[in-house]
Amino acid sequence: MKYSAQEVVQYVEEEDVKFIRLAFCDVFGRQKNISIMPQELPRAFKHGIAFDASSVAGFGDEAHSDLLLHPEPDTLMQLPWRPEHGRVVRMFSRISYPDGSPFECDTRSLLKQAIEDAEKCNLRFDFGAEQEFYLFTLDENGRATKTPYDSAGYMDIAPDDRGENIRREICLTLEQMGIRPESSHHEEGPGQNEIDFRYSDALTAADNAMTFQNVARIVAHRNGLAADFSAKPLPDRPGNGFHINISVNTGDVNAPLSAAIAGIMAKIREMTLFLNPTENSYARFGSDKAPRYISWSAENRSQLIRMPALAGGNPRAELRSPDPCANPYLAFALLIQAGLGGITVGRELPGATDCNLYTAKPELLSALQQLPVNLESARRIAGESDFIKKRIPAAILDAYCGK
Repeated sequence: MKYSAQEVVQYVEEEDVKFIRLAFCDVFGRQKNISIMPQELPRAFKHGIAFDASSVAGFGDEAHSDLLLHPEPDTLMQLPWRPEHGRVVRMFSRISYPDGSPFECDTRSLLKQAIEDAEKCNLRFDFGAEQEFYLFTLDENGRATKTPYDSAGYMDIAPDDRGENIRREICLTLEQMGIRPESSHHEEGPGQNEIDFRYSDALTAADNAMTFQNVARIVAHRNGLAADFSAKPLPDRPGNGFHINISVNTGDVNAPLSAAIAGIMAKIREMTLFLNPTENSYARFGSDKAPRYISWSAENRSQLIRMPALAGGNPRAELRSPDPCANPYLAFALLIQAGLGGITVGRELPGATDCNLYTAKPELLSALQQLPVNLESARRIAGESDFIKKRIPAAILDAYCGK
């Protein structure tokens, strides 16, 4: 349900809400929040709540440390794991400077701008997220180990799959928050799990991706476990993917998805830094269904992009290179901008690569362009890209490039 500011104030009064969390994320997508009391809510809506930005990654230094959070009432959610009496709610927040001007490193606002750019072209990009994570045991001090919670394999069932009840609790918690997962199952790695989400507009999909990781970690910890979303938690086991399903619509008619995907393929090397932001991200490429080459095909999980078999609904494409360390707001914003570019110039997809790239002959592979081989290479390519420089603020690019 979408609320206005006045309705949120009324809800807080009537539902015994004692704490309001104003949520945002740093440039790397790590969720942050500040809690305020109910009596501060009108001030938050009118003027914003100040915070020290100097300790937030990519937000500046001590010389320019004051920023304001402005809660967005239509993102109100109750946190169901908090007490029934003295409830806690959360709202995502817009970030501004003290003079009211937008803060350029607010990645959620960057996604909003990309959505507006698409709307000007009468286009809407929808996303469906599939995120994988490992469940690891905790040691006697409550710290995460690298010992998987089970040794089950792909889509195994209980008792081999010990994560079944954890996934169930995560899905039910999300449902209480108004987020509906589409499916869940055990993945290939020991203790590895996947939960998939229905298509939604870009901003909702990014908000839900942020919420999902938070809920998964909380539920895992409540059950004496750790949820690990890093790209390659175990060196000899499958990595964690953040597969992004993309569809494009204009009014009631499907837009040229192939042109959008051609645009994404043309810019994928330049944006890889933001889809795979850690050194460990590149250890995942090239094995266990994680792509290495820039190619596409139908239903083929060895490719960068596959066009899945349709079971009703609009045509879609699945991008398989991102991992869950990506900031979803930046990832979706860049995908929209690259897709828009492809549609605007009428890009055509190259020919499909209809083979298994993990067993393909060297002469075939040598004809394909590769994704960046490591973080250093991804930083260099992004830093030299006019596409990235035009769409990513210099402060964010510097933070990702380690400057």
